[in-house]
Amino acid sequence: MMKMKVSGANCRVVFRKHLGGSVLKGTVFNRWENVATHLSLDSDEPTDKLAHLIRNAKAGCFAEGLITQQVPLESHVQVNGKAFHIEGITSR
Repeated sequence: MMKMKVSGANCRVVFRKHLGGSVLKGTVFNRWENVATHLSLDSDEPTDKLAHLIRNAKAGCFAEGLITQQVPLESHVQVNGKAFHIEGITSR
């Protein structure tokens, strides 16, 4: 671990997306507009040490990793306890 004095820290993640289409017509869709992270630190540490800390924090951020990396999606659907397959939906 890095031995640094940080007297306060706050991180906020904002996800912006658009949901549209019609449930009745089967045209529901979602479109991601952006994801924004806001990190605020209170510290008197040298700027080079703070930059190193922030790089580590961003590299370990689950939200940023999910957005910036291609992640395989596994979809499993069951109805009444049995596998349920729908044409056009990929499951593994």
